[in-house]
Order: sequence, then structure tokens, then C-alpha cells
Amino acid sequence: LQTIGATTLDEYRKYVEKDPALERRFQPIQVGEPSVAETVQILKGLRDRYEAHHRVSITDGAIDAAATLADRYISDRFLPDKAIDLIDESGAKMRIRMMTAPPGVKEVDDRLRQVRAEKEAAIEAQEFEKAASLRDVEKQVLSEKRAMEEEWLKPDVRRVVEVTEKEIAEVVSMWTGVPVTELTEEETAKLLRMENVLHERIVGQDEAVTAVSKAIRRARAGLKDPRRPGGSFIFLGPSGVGKTELAKALAEFLFGSEDSLISLDMSEYMEKHTVSRLIGSPPGYVGFDEGGQLTELVRRRPYSVILFDEIEKAHPDVFNVLLQILEEGRLTDAQGRKVDFKNAIVIMTSNIGARDIVKGQTLGFG
Repeated sequence: LQTIGATTLDEYRKYVEKDPALERRFQPIQVGEPSVAETVQILKGLRDRYEAHHRVSITDGAIDAAATLADRYISDRFLPDKAIDLIDESGAKMRIRMMTAPPGVKEVDDRLRQVRAEKEAAIEAQEFEKAASLRDVEKQVLSEKRAMEEEWLKPDVRRVVEVTEKEIAEVVSMWTGVPVTELTEEETAKLLRMENVLHERIVGQDEAVTAVSKAIRRARAGLKDPRRPGGSFIFLGPSGVGKTELAKALAEFLFGSEDSLISLDMSEYMEKHTVSRLIGSPPGYVGFDEGGQLTELVRRRPYSVILFDEIEKAHPDVFNVLLQILEEGRLTDAQGRKVDFKNAIVIMTSNIGARDIVKGQTLGFG
């Protein structure tokens, strides 16, 4: 008897390691996550199976896009599972589209209903010659409709629909909330026009917009620690100068919608006990099952702009949480789940020194 079992490390520790007799009868083999290139080869090996199941043709571009976009945009799952699901769902969507009757059949069906309505009206008006003529037209249209349906339903006539990069991007967009245009648009061209797009909403603040745009471009070019967030900024200035508005504009430009802005008012985190609300209450406390206000939002929408508003009002323990986000790019919530921040932009705002900034005075020992 040869037995192969598959489980996660957590479940192995929870169920198998507790039973030494069971554990020693199995040789553990660690199976790591494959790279993007290895995932592409795995998908090519599975292509025939999914093409036969969904009756579609999956292009090489779709396979490359599934591996690349899954690795880049879906951070809470692992390769090749998430890439395989992308291929599967894209194939299912295309098959559903293929099963829809072509526009010609629908047009003939509409014409048939119109002729029948006119025939019934002619009979009620006792215009029998007109009704007989419309009856002949009805037969002709009905015959035309049946011929079109028979032609469409022939297996050798129904063309095989291709799954391309576009369909993969649509599914990723549906899963992550990042618009399709943001996934498919050339990254370089998009980032080069960043200042112009931001200035459509932000009047003035040229220096701040330029500094933020340069930092984002450097991060997207790979000139940053891959574990850290895509950008971290602190906006200083008096109320009403556009600090929060710039954060909203960044969220819309980078992730397609202002809904990608996660705003936390630090005046609600002035007490020591409120800090636990960010990552969730410890076991045994009220609210443990609800998760943290920050970690749950980022877990559901990892591509977002996180705004810590009026950071100077926060309790000092909040800065310990911030340090882990900025240094390691992740947080562990109260339930032990790791939340990834490497695809987020972190922004803090403050009014400290606003009066001196407005006056143009030198801060510190000047």
C-alpha cells in the first residue's frame, strides 16, 4: 500500500505531529511555491485539460498573463493555485459568452414577435386578407429563424473562442478591484503622465506632487526594498491645503478609484487600549473574532492608499505598528494571519509646525 498525503504546515502541526505513531509512518516533503516561470510551464501542461473542459482555446499570452498578474496582484494566495483559478474562471466566462445566441438570431426573433402581433391585430380588425399575408410572412421568418439556429448549433460551425490576456485581466480586476485599464496599460506611459493627472485635481502644490510622483516612479522601477510598501510619505501643512485630497488623487490614479483609500483618523487612537483595534483584540477579549480595523481592510483590498490622518494625535504605541509596516511590509493580526502591505502606499498627515511653514521660518535650532 503506497500512500501520499497533502496538507498545510499548520494542519500538519495541528493534527499529524500530535500523533507520533502516525507521524513516523510518513516522510514529510516540503513543497515550496513555484516561480512565475515554473508556473507558466505548469499551466502549459494543464492547458489541454481546461481547453477540453471549457471548449475554448487558451493562448500563450493568456498563460503568461495568468502567472504574471496572479503573482503581482493576488498576494493572499500562492502559485500555481491562483494562476490556475484565473485560467479556469476566464475559460468559464468565455464559454458562457459562446453559449449566448448570436445577434442575428435575436433580430429575427424580434421580427417574428412583431409579425405575430400585427397578424393578431389584423384578425381582431377582421382584415383577413392582411392576416393571411402576415401568416405567410410569419412562416417565412420562422423558417429563417430555425435555419439560423440549426447553423449556429452545429458543432463544426461554432467557432472556438480564444482566452486572451484581456480575459485574464478582467478576472483579476474582478477579484482585486484594480481596473482592467490599470492592469493592461503600459506602466511606463502611465507613470510618465502622473504629475499631469494629479494636477487635474490638485491646484498648486507643485513641489509636493513632483516629489510624490518621483518616489512612486522609483518604487515601480524596482528601486526599493521589495518587502516594504510601495511608498511612504508624511504630509505636513495647515488644514485645507490639500493633504487629504492628494491622498485621494493618488488612490484614484494608482488603483482606479477613491474607494481604494483607507482613511484612519488618529484622534480615535489616542488611548493605549485603542491601539489593539488596528490589528484586532487578543484572544479572550471582546471583538477577537471581528479582526482589526486596519488589517481586515488591507487584507480585502491589498492595493490601496492607507491614510493615517493627524498622526501626531496617535498614542505612541501606534508608531510600533507603523514601524513594522514601513520596515517589514507586513502585520500579523490577533488571529495569527499575516497581512501584506507591500502593494500599499502609506501616507501620514500632520499639522505640526504648520504655523512656521506658512510663515516660512526655519524649524529647529536655526
